[in-house]
Amino acid sequence: MLSFVSSTSNAFAAPARVIRPTAAPAAASIRLANEMEPEEGWNVDNLTDMMDTASNSVAPTTFNGATFAAALPGATAPLGYFDPLNFCAERDEETIRFLREVEIKHARVAMLAALGFPVAEQFHPLFASDDAPSYVAFQQTPLQTFWPVVVGVIAVAEVFSVFTFENPGTKLWGIRKDHVPGDLGFDPLGLKPSNAAALAEMQTKELNNGRLAMIAIAGMVGQELATGSKLF
Repeated sequence: MLSFVSSTSNAFAAPARVIRPTAAPAAASIRLANEMEPEEGWNVDNLTDMMDTASNSVAPTTFNGATFAAALPGATAPLGYFDPLNFCAERDEETIRFLREVEIKHARVAMLAALGFPVAEQFHPLFASDDAPSYVAFQQTPLQTFWPVVVGVIAVAEVFSVFTFENPGTKLWGIRKDHVPGDLGFDPLGLKPSNAAALAEMQTKELNNGRLAMIAIAGMVGQELATGSKLF
Protein backbone atom coordinates (compact mmCIF):
# COMPACT_ATOMS: atom_id res chain seq x y z
CA MET A 1 0.00 0.00 0.00
CA LEU A 2 1.33 3.30 -0.95
CA SER A 3 1.04 6.06 1.61
CA PHE A 4 1.02 9.68 0.64
CA VAL A 5 2.43 12.24 3.04
CA SER A 6 1.11 15.72 2.54
CA SER A 7 3.81 18.27 1.98
CA THR A 8 1.73 20.91 3.67
CA SER A 9 1.64 21.10 7.38
CA ASN A 10 -1.70 20.73 8.97
CA ALA A 11 -0.51 22.74 12.03
CA PHE A 12 -1.47 26.40 11.78
CA ALA A 13 0.26 29.09 13.91
CA ALA A 14 -2.08 31.37 15.75
CA PRO A 15 -1.86 35.00 14.70
CA ALA A 16 0.32 37.20 16.92
CA ARG A 17 -1.62 39.12 19.50
CA VAL A 18 -1.19 42.86 19.36
CA ILE A 19 -0.85 44.24 22.84
CA ARG A 20 -1.95 47.82 23.01
CA PRO A 21 -0.97 49.96 25.97
CA THR A 22 -3.81 50.77 28.21
CA ALA A 23 -4.79 54.41 28.45
CA ALA A 24 -3.12 56.39 31.21
CA PRO A 25 -5.33 57.28 34.09
CA ALA A 26 -7.04 60.60 33.77
CA ALA A 27 -4.91 63.54 34.79
CA ALA A 28 -7.60 64.69 37.15
CA SER A 29 -7.17 61.50 39.16
CA ILE A 30 -3.46 62.08 39.69
CA ARG A 31 -2.27 64.84 41.98
CA LEU A 32 1.31 65.85 41.35
CA ALA A 33 3.19 67.19 44.30
CA ASN A 34 4.29 70.83 43.91
CA GLU A 35 7.26 71.58 46.09
CA MET A 36 6.79 75.35 45.71
CA GLU A 37 3.16 75.44 46.71
CA PRO A 38 2.68 76.34 50.37
CA GLU A 39 0.51 74.22 52.62
CA GLU A 40 -2.23 76.85 52.79
CA GLY A 41 -2.27 77.21 49.00
CA TRP A 42 -1.50 80.21 46.87
CA ASN A 43 -2.79 83.63 47.87
CA VAL A 44 -1.87 87.27 47.30
CA ASP A 45 0.44 87.49 50.31
CA ASN A 46 2.65 84.48 49.59
CA LEU A 47 2.76 85.30 45.87
CA THR A 48 3.99 88.82 46.72
CA ASP A 49 6.58 87.40 49.11
CA MET A 50 7.84 85.00 46.45
CA MET A 51 8.22 87.82 43.90
CA ASP A 52 10.06 90.01 46.43
CA THR A 53 12.42 87.17 47.23
CA ALA A 54 13.12 86.57 43.56
CA SER A 55 13.79 90.26 42.88
CA ASN A 56 16.13 90.54 45.89
CA SER A 57 18.09 87.52 44.75
CA VAL A 58 19.07 89.31 41.51
CA ALA A 59 22.20 91.38 42.06
CA PRO A 60 21.51 95.04 41.14
CA THR A 61 23.71 96.60 38.48
CA THR A 62 26.00 99.21 39.99
CA PHE A 63 26.05 102.46 38.03
CA ASN A 64 29.53 103.82 37.39
CA GLY A 65 29.48 107.54 36.71
CA ALA A 66 32.99 107.65 35.28
CA THR A 67 32.24 104.87 32.80
CA PHE A 68 29.03 106.58 31.69
CA ALA A 69 30.70 109.98 31.30
CA ALA A 70 33.58 108.46 29.33
CA ALA A 71 31.11 107.05 26.82
CA LEU A 72 29.62 110.47 26.09
CA PRO A 73 30.88 112.64 23.20
CA GLY A 74 33.72 114.98 24.11
CA ALA A 75 36.53 112.58 24.99
CA THR A 76 39.32 113.44 22.58
CA ALA A 77 42.89 112.24 22.09
CA PRO A 78 45.48 112.58 23.46
CA LEU A 79 43.77 113.08 26.85
CA GLY A 80 40.70 110.97 26.12
CA TYR A 81 38.33 110.99 29.10
CA PHE A 82 39.86 113.62 31.37
CA ASP A 83 38.57 113.75 34.96
CA PRO A 84 41.61 113.76 37.27
CA LEU A 85 39.50 114.71 40.32
CA ASN A 86 36.97 111.90 39.73
CA PHE A 87 34.22 114.49 39.60
CA CYS A 88 31.82 112.11 37.84
CA ALA A 89 32.71 108.92 39.68
CA GLU A 90 30.16 109.34 42.48
CA ARG A 91 27.44 111.01 40.38
CA ASP A 92 24.29 109.35 39.09
CA GLU A 93 23.21 109.37 35.45
CA GLU A 94 20.66 112.18 35.78
CA THR A 95 23.22 114.51 37.40
CA ILE A 96 25.88 113.76 34.78
CA ARG A 97 23.36 114.52 32.04
CA PHE A 98 22.58 117.82 33.78
CA LEU A 99 26.28 118.72 33.97
CA ARG A 100 26.72 117.94 30.28
CA GLU A 101 23.69 120.11 29.45
CA VAL A 102 25.24 122.97 31.42
CA GLU A 103 28.59 122.51 29.70
CA ILE A 104 27.02 122.63 26.24
CA LYS A 105 25.04 125.79 27.05
CA HIS A 106 28.13 127.55 28.40
CA ALA A 107 30.11 126.38 25.38
CA ARG A 108 27.57 127.81 22.92
CA VAL A 109 27.33 131.15 24.74
CA ALA A 110 31.12 131.34 24.96
CA MET A 111 31.49 130.75 21.21
CA LEU A 112 29.11 133.63 20.50
CA ALA A 113 30.88 135.83 23.04
CA ALA A 114 34.36 135.02 21.76
CA LEU A 115 33.25 136.18 18.32
CA GLY A 116 31.14 139.18 19.35
CA PHE A 117 33.50 140.55 22.00
CA PRO A 118 36.33 141.66 19.66
CA VAL A 119 34.11 142.31 16.62
CA ALA A 120 31.79 144.68 18.50
CA GLU A 121 34.73 146.84 19.49
CA GLN A 122 35.40 147.55 15.82
CA PHE A 123 31.90 147.41 14.36
CA HIS A 124 28.78 148.40 16.34
CA PRO A 125 26.21 150.07 14.05
CA LEU A 126 23.17 149.55 16.28
CA PHE A 127 24.31 151.20 19.51
CA ALA A 128 26.94 153.88 20.04
CA SER A 129 29.38 152.94 22.77
CA ASP A 130 31.77 155.89 22.51
CA ASP A 131 34.42 153.53 21.26
CA ALA A 132 34.58 151.85 24.66
CA PRO A 133 36.08 148.41 25.35
CA SER A 134 33.59 145.57 25.20
CA TYR A 135 33.72 144.83 28.91
CA VAL A 136 32.08 148.23 29.69
CA ALA A 137 30.15 148.74 26.43
CA PHE A 138 26.91 147.39 27.92
CA GLN A 139 26.79 150.23 30.46
CA GLN A 140 27.12 152.82 27.68
CA THR A 141 24.26 151.64 25.46
CA PRO A 142 20.45 151.77 25.72
CA LEU A 143 20.54 148.07 26.60
CA GLN A 144 21.40 149.01 30.17
CA THR A 145 18.06 150.83 30.49
CA PHE A 146 16.13 147.87 29.08
CA TRP A 147 18.05 145.11 30.80
CA PRO A 148 14.81 143.45 32.08
CA VAL A 149 13.78 142.99 28.43
CA VAL A 150 17.14 141.40 27.66
CA VAL A 151 16.76 139.02 30.59
CA GLY A 152 13.22 138.22 29.47
CA VAL A 153 14.36 137.30 25.97
CA ILE A 154 16.99 134.97 27.45
CA ALA A 155 14.39 133.46 29.77
CA VAL A 156 12.12 132.51 26.86
CA ALA A 157 14.73 130.08 25.58
CA GLU A 158 15.42 128.74 29.07
CA VAL A 159 11.77 127.98 29.81
CA PHE A 160 11.80 125.11 27.35
CA SER A 161 14.70 123.46 29.17
CA VAL A 162 12.56 123.15 32.31
CA PHE A 163 10.66 120.28 30.71
CA THR A 164 13.85 118.26 30.32
CA PHE A 165 14.41 118.04 34.08
CA GLU A 166 13.41 115.25 36.40
CA ASN A 167 10.61 115.97 38.85
CA PRO A 168 12.17 118.29 41.49
CA GLY A 169 10.25 116.40 44.13
CA THR A 170 12.22 113.23 43.41
CA LYS A 171 15.49 114.52 41.95
CA LEU A 172 17.10 117.95 42.04
CA TRP A 173 19.40 119.03 39.21
CA GLY A 174 18.78 115.95 37.14
CA ILE A 175 18.00 115.66 33.42
CA ARG A 176 15.65 112.96 32.18
CA LYS A 177 17.33 109.89 30.71
CA ASP A 178 15.41 110.16 27.45
CA HIS A 179 16.72 113.69 26.78
CA VAL A 180 19.84 114.14 24.66
CA PRO A 181 22.00 116.87 26.26
CA GLY A 182 22.06 119.99 24.10
CA ASP A 183 19.29 118.86 21.76
CA LEU A 184 16.87 121.78 21.47
CA GLY A 185 15.06 120.40 18.45
CA PHE A 186 16.31 123.39 16.44
CA ASP A 187 18.03 122.47 13.18
CA PRO A 188 16.61 124.67 10.41
CA LEU A 189 19.48 123.88 8.03
CA GLY A 190 19.30 120.13 8.55
CA LEU A 191 22.94 119.86 9.63
CA LYS A 192 22.36 117.12 12.22
CA PRO A 193 23.78 113.81 10.91
CA SER A 194 21.49 110.80 10.84
CA ASN A 195 24.42 108.45 11.45
CA ALA A 196 25.19 107.91 15.15
CA ALA A 197 28.98 107.92 14.67
CA ALA A 198 28.89 111.11 12.61
CA LEU A 199 26.61 112.76 15.18
CA ALA A 200 28.98 111.86 18.03
CA GLU A 201 31.88 113.31 16.04
CA MET A 202 30.00 116.57 15.44
CA GLN A 203 29.04 116.80 19.11
CA THR A 204 32.67 116.29 20.10
CA LYS A 205 33.78 119.07 17.74
CA GLU A 206 31.16 121.41 19.19
CA LEU A 207 32.29 120.68 22.73
CA ASN A 208 35.97 121.14 21.92
CA ASN A 209 35.34 124.45 20.18
CA GLY A 210 33.12 125.54 23.06
CA ARG A 211 35.71 124.63 25.68
CA LEU A 212 38.32 126.62 23.80
CA ALA A 213 35.88 129.54 23.52
CA MET A 214 35.25 129.52 27.29
CA ILE A 215 38.97 129.85 27.91
CA ALA A 216 39.27 132.49 25.17
CA ILE A 217 36.47 134.77 26.40
CA ALA A 218 37.77 134.53 29.97
CA GLY A 219 41.17 135.65 28.70
CA MET A 220 39.68 138.53 26.69
CA VAL A 221 37.69 139.88 29.62
CA GLY A 222 40.66 139.44 31.95
CA GLN A 223 42.94 141.32 29.60
CA GLU A 224 40.58 144.28 29.29
CA LEU A 225 39.99 144.38 33.03
CA ALA A 226 43.75 144.46 33.57
CA THR A 227 44.58 147.03 30.87
CA GLY A 228 41.36 149.05 30.70
CA SER A 229 41.62 149.24 26.95
CA LYS A 230 40.30 147.41 23.91
CA LEU A 231 41.83 144.19 22.63
CA PHE A 232 42.87 145.76 19.29
